[in-house]
Amino acid sequence: MTTTPVVKVLAAWLLGVLLVAAAFVLTVSVLNGKLYSPEHQVTLYLEALRDGDGGKALGLLNASVPEGSNATLLDGEALARAGSAIEDIEVGDARETGSDRVEVPVSYTLDGAAGTSVFPLRRADTIWGFFTLWDFEPSVLPIIEVSALNSDEASVNGVPVGLPDGKAALATFYPAAVSAEYEGTYFSAEERRSSVTGSDEPPPLALDAEPTPELTDAVDGKLRGFLDECADQTVFQPANCPFSYPTTERLAGDIDWSIEEYPSVSITAKDGEWVLPPLSGTARIDTQLRDLFSGSVRDVSEQVPFEFDAVLTVTDDSVTVTPLVSY
Repeated sequence: MTTTPVVKVLAAWLLGVLLVAAAFVLTVSVLNGKLYSPEHQVTLYLEALRDGDGGKALGLLNASVPEGSNATLLDGEALARAGSAIEDIEVGDARETGSDRVEVPVSYTLDGAAGTSVFPLRRADTIWGFFTLWDFEPSVLPIIEVSALNSDEASVNGVPVGLPDGKAALATFYPAAVSAEYEGTYFSAEERRSSVTGSDEPPPLALDAEPTPELTDAVDGKLRGFLDECADQTVFQPANCPFSYPTTERLAGDIDWSIEEYPSVSITAKDGEWVLPPLSGTARIDTQLRDLFSGSVRDVSEQVPFEFDAVLTVTDDSVTVTPLVSY
């Protein structure tokens, strides 16, 4: 039986159609597995985090920002630093969790420690009936609390952040590394770090501010200045000063006060304020006194211990020490 040319052409045409159809099916399968896959959506989100593109990351994650939260960590330098600590990222295969829903696990190292985050996604739509579109399930970004004892500011991921009432709630993407520290003229707090791996609230960052040597020196200088002014007064009871020399004898010479031991400065925190504990020191009086009955004159050189309290007020650029003297 001889095959006619028409049959040959028809067979070739059918073969071509089948090859095109197979190629199309393969293309659809590949694109659904790569470009339009839930894994690809997660990869795009992670790339946005590393690029510091908060707007893109927020849109991809399909998340809302908690009302009243601080948005410092959601863009720019602070976001880029949060993502720069993420290394060795591996996006796992999507796992079905229900009808048209999957979850995509991601493993990584964050600040040198192994971590895992799981992202839920849902089938959203199709393009031309062939390519599946996936969206992240709607969510609310987690919040990390940053607080600092006796400070109204901190540096979070290298960016200054105000701390009204000593704390702030910062919205954050995940995974992310968040650091907080404070370095001021009069107070400083060592860096604290926290890892954010999911939508649950991460551990807070509580900074323990400590006085700097500059503050201790400033307070010491003001206390010494106060006591030196007291010692300049040539009376038995210097006005508004913590030391005096009570006597029933009559003055027979000049009165000379000097400070032998100045108070040791120790600054502590109490009830949200910086306080000075009770201060103590030693003065010396040198003078001459006449006995009222015998009329004899004697030289006096005596140590006079003293104690007093003082109120400490510190702002960003000033230190005030207010002595409290009682008689």
